[in-house]
Amino acid sequence: MPTEHQTLAPLPPTPRTHPVEALFSHGRLVAIPRKEARREQLLVHLADTLFERERSYTEREVNEALLTVHEDCSALRRYLVVAGLLVRPRDGSSYRRGR
Repeated sequence: MPTEHQTLAPLPPTPRTHPVEALFSHGRLVAIPRKEARREQLLVHLADTLFERERSYTEREVNEALLTVHEDCSALRRYLVVAGLLVRPRDGSSYRRGR
């Protein structure tokens, strides 16, 4: 117990978010995060780095881009659509950057 004249050293600050780069090894995504907030952080990063705004992509192009970082491109594509980061018409004929 500290006395009146002693003070405890402040704890080092803990970062609230970890850099997205920590999810990658040699340019490949190690695993898709289970925690929603961390996955959202990853998805925003993927949308920003893999897909241009104002450009339309075929499903094949989306898959090819996602395969450059992880083998489960369909899961990543689905997460991007659910998050609104990629949007597609009802027929699934094309994809565009969302928010």
